[in-house]
Amino acid sequence: MGQTVPKKQIKLAVDRNRFKRLVRESFRLHQHSLPAKDFVVIARKSAKDLSNEELRALLHKLWQRLSQLPQKK
Repeated sequence: MGQTVPKKQIKLAVDRNRFKRLVRESFRLHQHSLPAKDFVVIARKSAKDLSNEELRALLHKLWQRLSQLPQKK
């Protein structure tokens, strides 16, 4: 899993680090249900306005959608 949080999108380092920390933790908790693929999370400006709970809920929904991807053999 890779992630990118551009300074143009989230100005303050504190907010960028919070976003990255929450994404890493969420991925760690859900990685067992995800297919063996590479994922890249890219932050948008609106991400800094979300509370921790809102961001966790959004990521949970995202991991659920990705876990439904068909497995290629």
